[in-house]
Amino acid sequence: VAGIIKMVQALRYGVAPRTLHVDEPSSHVDWDSGAVSLLTEAVEWPALDRPRRAAVSSFGISGTNVHVILEQDTPEPVPATPRAVSPRVLPWVLSARTAEALDAQTERIARCSADPLDVAFSLVTTRSVFEHRAVLVDG
Repeated sequence: VAGIIKMVQALRYGVAPRTLHVDEPSSHVDWDSGAVSLLTEAVEWPALDRPRRAAVSSFGISGTNVHVILEQDTPEPVPATPRAVSPRVLPWVLSARTAEALDAQTERIARCSADPLDVAFSLVTTRSVFEHRAVLVDG
């Protein structure tokens, strides 16, 4: 799993990692005649007109061999400009255990200077619902 994570990061950031635990290349391989090299340092992985691809192999103690080929993800297009949300009326939903606590909360929240949309969202999604309830509406 670590090898897959390492290669996903390499594909994402465009850096080919060095080969671990190798002091000197094997003399059993002709390193000069092919397009394969042993990376002794991390190197920049140039962007081409196609996605980057990498292979990961894993050899288990029980004799299981796994080989997977990974391909660079194509980025999602970024929308030009996100639409601004500006509703005309925002409900601020309040809730408290007692009528007195609800009155106190209403007074405090009425003086709030934060973004009204953020306050409305937070009140609906993060607060517990109690017996005494009210809704402040400003439009």
